[in-house]
Amino acid sequence: MTETQIPIHTLLAEYGVTRALRNGEVTSPLLRLDYADYDPSNLGFKAFVREAAFQAGELAIVTFLMAKARGAPLVLMPAPISGRFQHHCIAYNAENRVLLPGDLAGKRVGVRAYTQTTGVWVRGILQNEYGVDLEKITWVCFEDAHVENYAEPSNVTRGAPGQKLVNMLLDGSLDAAMLGSNMPDDPRLKTVIPDPQEAARAWYERTGVIPLNHVFVVRKDLSEARPDIVRELYRMLKESKAKAGLKGFDTRPYGVEANRKTLQTIIRYSWQQGLIDRQLEVDELFDDVTRALD
Repeated sequence: MTETQIPIHTLLAEYGVTRALRNGEVTSPLLRLDYADYDPSNLGFKAFVREAAFQAGELAIVTFLMAKARGAPLVLMPAPISGRFQHHCIAYNAENRVLLPGDLAGKRVGVRAYTQTTGVWVRGILQNEYGVDLEKITWVCFEDAHVENYAEPSNVTRGAPGQKLVNMLLDGSLDAAMLGSNMPDDPRLKTVIPDPQEAARAWYERTGVIPLNHVFVVRKDLSEARPDIVRELYRMLKESKAKAGLKGFDTRPYGVEANRKTLQTIIRYSWQQGLIDRQLEVDELFDDVTRALD
């Protein structure tokens, strides 16, 4: 570190879009990123939202919204770290039955945590696109929320410690489960939403929504005291993403307007599901510094 570099305590895992940052290929004469030792990064989310333990870094979008609604001193940067379509992320065991969205009432559905971003996206899609009554489903979860002072709905129950969603799905103790990227290559497992790739394509064409997962945020005091640091962080993230050489459809577009419809939608879903007590405005997620980034 040179005498002019400012150390920034950062929570950020290595992904394709952050690899050039993590390996030192993208640097700055203004700042140095000192990475917190969490693997995976979501193990650091509680410390980020409850203690403002990091000056900058990644958070799941729902964790950020819940923290922001509760007054956490955090500011969103229009720099998504990860995003994907979610229609394929809820599965069932086809050996037992055919299970469609309209069949979920009265069923037991597993998800790592009720406030997990994937779960919020999938529940929102089921409710708003398929008319599913979320209150008629028993949600079997294993972890609590990252934010403090959140009470889960009465139809949320805890699975036994050590249980695995896939095993519970295959042994029949769950009717469906949110598996996402953990979906094993098992012919018994089918998606609750039929032809999920086509369903996601049609949904995107109609709504313009690209589901975000992890986003980059900065602490409010850093943005207020050193807007130059925040602008430099954005430049570095952008350069690192460019070096990833991504091809095809971009599920991580940069800029406030490129993400406005997505943010409006996940705010609405979070409010519908009782995770936040009001529908936040997109512009209040940012401050004057981060709102101007492009």
